[in-house]
Parts: sequence; structure tokens; C-alpha cells
Amino acid sequence: MEKNNFYLLVGCVAVAFLIIFWYSIEYNIRLLSEISFVIGVLIIYFTRKTVSDLVEDERSARITEKAALRTFQVFWVFFAVLSIGIITTMVRIPSFPPPPPAELFRHPGEIPSPKIIGFLQLGMLCSMIFLYVGFRLYYARKYGDWVVDEE
Repeated sequence: MEKNNFYLLVGCVAVAFLIIFWYSIEYNIRLLSEISFVIGVLIIYFTRKTVSDLVEDERSARITEKAALRTFQVFWVFFAVLSIGIITTMVRIPSFPPPPPAELFRHPGEIPSPKIIGFLQLGMLCSMIFLYVGFRLYYARKYGDWVVDEE
């Protein structure tokens, strides 16, 4: 298995865990999410051993460094925007004029359940993994990581 395919597999395992986590919360099966997390870690651990192109040279280290830095630079903006949105929703800053009576709406300005924050954080973790893979592919192509030296 190639290194970039491995990173995609890690992202897919994270998405699968997010779905299983949601299911275990909705149906109150606590042990399911814990077991699935351990199984996911084992899948990643044993699959990493099959990666064939884990050559660590200066170019590979530079690509990893650039991809990690760009992922951090992009992701913190998304995380900050989401956090600000959640906090302002939960704090319920009063607005002027006051909102219309609650009876006029089906779900009048409900405060989201606190468990949605966990789902959002797991979703953001999954998106961060895919964002890293995207930057890794970009910089691998830019710096010629897939160019094979013919000697």
C-alpha cells in the first residue's frame, strides 16, 4: 500500500468511527464506541506495517513538514469559526429588539444539545485528516515525491 493511500484509509476509519460513535450515542450503547475505537486503532496499526513507500529522506520530511504546517494554518480558522458560533449560540446573547414569541415557531431558537459539540469536533478531526492528505498530495506532486530515480 502506498503512503498516501494509507492516509486516506486513516481518514475513512475516522469517518467510520464518527458514524459508529453517533449510533452508539443515539441508542445508548456505550461499549460500542469504545470497542470500535480500539478496533480502528488496530486497523491503522497493522495497515501501517504494509505501507511500502515509507522512505524518510530530506524531501519526504520537507513534504510532511509543509503539509502539516498548511493543515494547521487552514484548520485553526475553521476551528475558531465553529467555536465562536457554538459559544454565541449557547450563551444566547440578547438581541434588540427582543425576538418574537416562541409560539410562532416550531422550534424557536433551540440551543443545540451539548452532544452536538462532540460530533462537530469528531467531524472536524476527520476533515483535518483529509485536509492533511490533500496538502500531502499537493506537496508530493510539487516537490516530485513520486519521481523515481533511474540509476
